[in-house]
Amino acid sequence: MILGTNNLNKHFDRLSKVELRKGIGKGISLVQESAKANCPVFDGELRSKILTEVTEEEDTVRGTCWPAVKHGTFVELGTGPKGQANHEGISPDIAVAYTQSPWWIHESQIDREVAEHYHFFHIDTPQGRFYQCTGQAAQPYLYPALKDNEEEVVKLVGEEIKKQL
Repeated sequence: MILGTNNLNKHFDRLSKVELRKGIGKGISLVQESAKANCPVFDGELRSKILTEVTEEEDTVRGTCWPAVKHGTFVELGTGPKGQANHEGISPDIAVAYTQSPWWIHESQIDREVAEHYHFFHIDTPQGRFYQCTGQAAQPYLYPALKDNEEEVVKLVGEEIKKQL
């Protein structure tokens, strides 16, 4: 007979019931706050649409933070030759292929104010105005939000686990 087996089994039982969702939720909210604080702002749309979600699948609890606008990824990683030349600060785990040729954007696909803000070259044709784009440098806001807060996220999750135990 081993002394303390019942007590040890109770501790293991409590460990198996630890709820990670709340700690992960606090951690991913911290990442979201940081991403919002560091994202570049033109009209505020990107900042307002940085979302989070906590999901559970079998034994995995995952916190996700993402931009819910098409251009959010382009801002993070950069585009075209300019993005390839300047993408410092993006995740080293992402392999990005940058288009090397300029591309044309029809006036129906971009607000004139945005095109003028970025000083896009344009031509007027019978089919309308076309703006030439050569890309943009990366302006990472998501990856740094996670990387710069790793220790604090781990701390928040740990505090929630301690509360439960």
